[in-house]
Formats: sequence, C-alpha cells, structure tokens
Amino acid sequence: MTFSVDIGSLTIGQGRALAFIAGPCVIESVENTFRIAEALKGLSDTLNFPLIFKASYDKANRTSIQSFRGPGAREGLDILGQVRRELGIPVLSDVHRISEIDTAAQVLDVIQVPAFLCRQTDFIVEVARTGKPINIKKGQFLAPWDMSNVIGKITAMGNHHILITERGSMFGYNNLVVDFRGIPIMQQTGYPVVFDATHSVQTPGGSGTSSGGQREFAPVLARAAVASGADAVFMEVHFDPDNALCDGPNSLHLHSLGSLLEELMAIRAAISPQHPEGPKAETILP
Repeated sequence: MTFSVDIGSLTIGQGRALAFIAGPCVIESVENTFRIAEALKGLSDTLNFPLIFKASYDKANRTSIQSFRGPGAREGLDILGQVRRELGIPVLSDVHRISEIDTAAQVLDVIQVPAFLCRQTDFIVEVARTGKPINIKKGQFLAPWDMSNVIGKITAMGNHHILITERGSMFGYNNLVVDFRGIPIMQQTGYPVVFDATHSVQTPGGSGTSSGGQREFAPVLARAAVASGADAVFMEVHFDPDNALCDGPNSLHLHSLGSLLEELMAIRAAISPQHPEGPKAETILP
C-alpha cells in the first residue's frame, strides 16, 4: 500500500507535483523570516509548485554552546504562526523536546523529527500521537531499510501522515555521502521520500565550533535526487548565506533559487510519464 500526505491544500506523494520544503535554517528575526518566506511564496505562485516553509525556532543540536539557536519555542512558534496566517503557506519546524510537542502541534502543519532523534522511541511515539503530518529525517547512522522500523513506531500510533527525509550518511569524519538507491528503497515503505539537498552537503563539525558545507554541490545532488524519484526536495535558503546565523555554508542563495527550481521541475516532468511513482528498487526491506 502506498500513501500520499495531505498538508493544507497540497498533497505529496503518489506521483503528485514535485513539492519543495524551503526556508532558513533558523528563525533569526521576524523581518528576516518574512523576507525569505515572501520570496519563496512569490516563486511558488510564479512557478506553480507546492511549498512548505521551513524554519527552526530552536536548533538544539548546534555544534558549540556559543552557537545561535533561535528565539525559542514561544517566540519562534508565534512567528511561524504569523507566516502561516499572513502568507497562507503551511509551515514546518523541528521539535527537540517532548515537552514542546503539543504546543508545536497547535501551530505547525508538519512536525519534523531531527535525524539524531529518529531512534528515540518515546519521542517519536509522542509526536505520532498528535496525529499531525510528520517529516522524519533518516539518521546519518542508519541504512535506508532501517527506516521501516522507525515508520513502524509511528504507524503503531495510528498515524500514517509520514514523510521520510534522506539527508546523507556519515562517511568518515566530518563528511557525508548520499546513496541515491536509498530513495526508491525507502519508498518501499509506502510513504513519500524527501531529499534534503543542503544538509547532504554539510560537513558536520567541519569548522571546529560549527559545521561547514559545500553549497555548490547542493544543486548537483538535488538534480540526482529528483531523477531518482524523490517526491519532494528540502533546501535551506537565505538572502545572505555567508552571514546566516546557522548553516550558512550549506545554504543556497535565495536570489538564484528560481532557476534551480525550474530545472528540478523539468527533470520531474521528463521522468514522470515513464515513472509516475519513481524508479523501482528490488525489494530489500526486512
């Protein structure tokens, strides 16, 4: 059985239009958040693609204790709620604490489970119990087929509103690599698969007190992911990545985003007549 996921007025999966999850790594201010969200909304309206706005209200997994984490749950969720109401686009953020799940569920259209928490059973169960759509990131330490066990924890709570995100696997120290076989393999769970183009080019902890990145390769990987059948693409974007307060080295420039999105939509259109549900992998899930 295959599932699609309804998020507001858009649907992801089962051969629907390629969707994009995009926004800054972290909420820096009301002004910066709306500047990015309004630009993305304009692109979505012009190019006619489904958009979910992403921004973190608290990055609890930063490399250094001195790193900027965001405004916190109360202020950050209020800002995301404003984006949702005023711009009419669904919003997504990651939650790191069980104590914040119910509050976040009142605002967010999609709750994101961070990669490092994808094996935390109690946390996943509590997120699933909200009944909200969930974007669960595959841990850098998991094989694609291991996600079937993670999915089982969510569906055991009766929640089938699930997106799975590929974001690369650890390859030695401070480096990630993407195995694109993982996209069709994880689609065997029956749920849509998202490709995180910008975290996949991150170099975790590679700058000493922060993570580095190679943003120039994010478009290359995004093209390959769409060609591999990904249902959506996740990207962190900023109008000034070099001065972003979080994940700047792997974030894409907002001003050059439109041409990349057009390329990705064209790749999806080229493969969809032959592969409306993406390439098929040999069944290897347990």
